[in-house]
Amino acid sequence: MKTAIWFRASVAVVTAGVAAMVVGCSPQPSAIAAVIKDKVYTVTPDAITVKAGMVTGEVTELRVTERVEDGSGKIAYPAKLSGKLVLKNNSANQTMRLVGGKILYIDLQGKPIKLEDNRTEPTLKVSSPYGSPDRLDPGQDATQVVDAEFPVEALKAKKLKEIRLELTYIPSPFKEETLNFAVSIGGQ
Repeated sequence: MKTAIWFRASVAVVTAGVAAMVVGCSPQPSAIAAVIKDKVYTVTPDAITVKAGMVTGEVTELRVTERVEDGSGKIAYPAKLSGKLVLKNNSANQTMRLVGGKILYIDLQGKPIKLEDNRTEPTLKVSSPYGSPDRLDPGQDATQVVDAEFPVEALKAKKLKEIRLELTYIPSPFKEETLNFAVSIGGQ
């Protein structure tokens, strides 16, 4: 009888031990992740066309998006400017080799608004669907997606006057020539 009681007690201890291990080893419920939502700021106008020298630039679908935690309003991802840029070579006789560009945010006094210390200055890498990736022949255009850091200071009311794109390109002469070879076919 003592053996049966000892066996039952041992089974109960082992069962309790296994149950404790299962409960103790099971993953604890994790904290609920904060819901992140996009806060979109409209840019007015959201489409602009400008001409400078031999280049026409058109930006469309402009907007600034900041990602914030729902409820707390804490910024999860800093503001970014997005849109679409189309550059067109208006020259009749020059090719452009696009080198790059820099985006500046200008305040009401005409001075650039600086980005926060931990963020990179926005640059533009240009490409063309024609020929070499950085070349635009006369009349050709290239479409580029704009995705650039945006300064927090510029989000405040009445701070931002304009967005400036400083484009760097190298013009070179473009000529088309015709070569005519006078020929005849012998024996006819």
